Amino acid sequence: QVQLVESGGGLVQAGGSLRLSCAASGRTFSMNSMGWFRQGPGKEREIVAAISWTGVTTHYADSVKGRFTISRDNAKNTVYLQMNSLKPEDTAVYYCARGSTALARIDSTVYDYWGQGTQVTVSS
Repeated sequence: QVQLVESGGGLVQAGGSLRLSCAASGRTFSMNSMGWFRQGPGKEREIVAAISWTGVTTHYADSVKGRFTISRDNAKNTVYLQMNSLKPEDTAVYYCARGSTALARIDSTVYDYWGQGTQVTVSS
């Protein structure tokens, strides 16, 4: 089993920044890709960013490219999402998930463990 716990969410003004963390425990995740997803009010869950197990390859949703950065520290079993220039439309519950493959993927069906989520609210 793998447990994923997100932290770092909160309320921030538009243009501000937040850094989300996702700590993994249980079975190691160093050979697995990781992803961040979000689900806004009345919206479907969508991929935000994904990172390969080496950290070399990343993918981003078009809506966050140039503003968000995904990274990981395998020694600490932690994945991060640095969010800059936040917009009200970024308001959502953010989830981290472990991929069942080593390669970064944007397809949510390849993610097998999910955290409980952390709320991010961006005020205008």
